[in-house]
Amino acid sequence: MGARRKARELALQMLYQHDLSGNTPDTIVSTFEDLQKSKPSTREFATRIFKGTVDNLSKIDEMIVQQADNWRLSRMAVVDRNIIRMSIYEFLNETDTPKLVIIDEAIEIAKKFGTQKSSQFINGILDGILKRYNLAS
Repeated sequence: MGARRKARELALQMLYQHDLSGNTPDTIVSTFEDLQKSKPSTREFATRIFKGTVDNLSKIDEMIVQQADNWRLSRMAVVDRNIIRMSIYEFLNETDTPKLVIIDEAIEIAKKFGTQKSSQFINGILDGILKRYNLAS
């Protein structure tokens, strides 16, 4: 597995923990053993995605709500919701990564951590976000 994929998986796990526990991002980063054992570049990318997503949560969630007709955020599976969140953060802030790579990574992570339907659901939401907000370029 590549370093960026590993970082995204770590970011997802921290977002999941934040979503369920409400612990501060700094507490989660400092106590997440798998993150601390990672290579510095992986740790830095994972932390940037995690903290950036949390810092921009209201904007990101509003984008999801606008796109996800008939789906309240609270009804989405925690894993799916957080994969979508971190992918939108990457769309907006990690401009060196092509948007389709971000979607492909989200789908692969969903296959590993989500349900059978997660990858299709996430793909649909993220594709719609790209089109709705004209982010595809």
